[in-house]
Amino acid sequence: MTSANPMPDPVLPVTPYAVLTTTADSEAGAAELADRVIGERLAACAQVYPVRSVYRWQGAVERATEWRIDFKTRGELLPELTARIGELHDYDTPEVVAVPVVAGSPAYLEWVTEQTREAQAP
Repeated sequence: MTSANPMPDPVLPVTPYAVLTTTADSEAGAAELADRVIGERLAACAQVYPVRSVYRWQGAVERATEWRIDFKTRGELLPELTARIGELHDYDTPEVVAVPVVAGSPAYLEWVTEQTREAQAP
């Protein structure tokens, strides 16, 4: 999976907080993506760790070691974060899956709010 393509605007449900997951093909690539996103305040935190992926790509079953990145963010930033991952990612079709945070420590969620920027007007 190569050559970055901007991803279309997603249709996402509104949730106050979310965890958005993507993967990268190297630890360095994952760290760079995490650094950029956190630096741009699109997420408050990124956790990076190795995973073994099995997936179908272009008609064949593939196996790869990838680096998973879980971004903690505010729900209103999901469209901008999704678009930014599409711009920065080197996969043709990067994984971008967001799940809502249904509960959390009030202090932690306030920290997520403080560490992320206000959403940009379209």
